[in-house]
Amino acid sequence: MGLRDFMDAVMGRSRLPKAKSDKLFAISTASITLESSLGLKPSGYAGICFKPIGATSYESARNEIEELLENSSKETQTEFRLEKDEFDFLWAIFRDPDFEDLVANIYLVSQTLEDRGFGEQILCAIYRFDSEPEAGTAGHGTKTGAGKTVYWIYNFKQGTYYPFIPLSNRQRDSPFEFRLRAAMEREMPVEKSVEKWYPLWGIPF
Repeated sequence: MGLRDFMDAVMGRSRLPKAKSDKLFAISTASITLESSLGLKPSGYAGICFKPIGATSYESARNEIEELLENSSKETQTEFRLEKDEFDFLWAIFRDPDFEDLVANIYLVSQTLEDRGFGEQILCAIYRFDSEPEAGTAGHGTKTGAGKTVYWIYNFKQGTYYPFIPLSNRQRDSPFEFRLRAAMEREMPVEKSVEKWYPLWGIPF
């Protein structure tokens, strides 16, 4: 399953619900536990993905996003770039060593797009964490996998997070993902239905 499947899954009705941005900030405090207890350090990268926008609105939306990011980056010194992938999904990708700035930029973009009528275009926000070479220990004394990339994905339509740990050959580390859920579900709104932990292959950061 990739982005197109993700979109099909969250578009299970004729009209999408509005994006739920209010729970985004839960990742801010959770990141402290992720690093101190689980050995997962913020990579300095995050992104927000939008479903394809009609040709008429695309350039306007892109220009608005670019203008918004240029203004916000002056305050936070956050680097950004916009990418359009092979399925016409638009990505806003951020780079900043300050995790709080990453979260703030994701929130700012989502809120501004909602205010301007693009709320239904927002699919997900993604935060990348890297497992330290000397892996930490999970909640039950089980070591996490050293050197792995761990993504926390925020589904705007559900208002919940879930972990995604891609491996080679489009496999995922489900046992590690389940351990992360057990360790973090009291600190952040983790999606309870595993069927909604949609894998996103080919994340561009």
